[in-house]
Amino acid sequence: MAIRNLRFEKDEILKKRSREVENIDEKIQILIDDMLETMYKFNGVGLSAVQVGILKRVIVIDIDDGTGPKILINPKIVKTKGEHEVEEGCLSFPNQYAKLLRPKEVTVEALDRHGKKITIKAKELLAQALCHEIDHLDGVVFVDKMIPGTLEHVETQEDIKNK
Repeated sequence: MAIRNLRFEKDEILKKRSREVENIDEKIQILIDDMLETMYKFNGVGLSAVQVGILKRVIVIDIDDGTGPKILINPKIVKTKGEHEVEEGCLSFPNQYAKLLRPKEVTVEALDRHGKKITIKAKELLAQALCHEIDHLDGVVFVDKMIPGTLEHVETQEDIKNK
């Protein structure tokens, strides 16, 4: 396993639509393991393959609820219910947060890492994370959907030191 380089805000790849995974081979398994390691290293809740420079429809999510990581290949949102305002950040937009509207509940169909079809019915943070990561696969980043005027940059000690 290896830590992959994250792609950041100005990188054009984040605006591209990812391609379906045709074959879940060893390369995809390595990508999944590397994505998990990268997500955990940077304290993320989710990560899409495009955020590490790979235009494949693969996401990993772990909302730290004790159920372990969720690995989804070719995920599709098939149903949504309700809507609420949430605050989001993104590993590709360090220290930036904004408010946006997301569904309260989603149903997602995907393949697991072994190619088995799975359905996830999610609420709250998991629903939000699924929407966020699937948006990435379509070339949409959270600031594209933010409520105007809600973007905030939180300065870190590193930012202050570098001034």
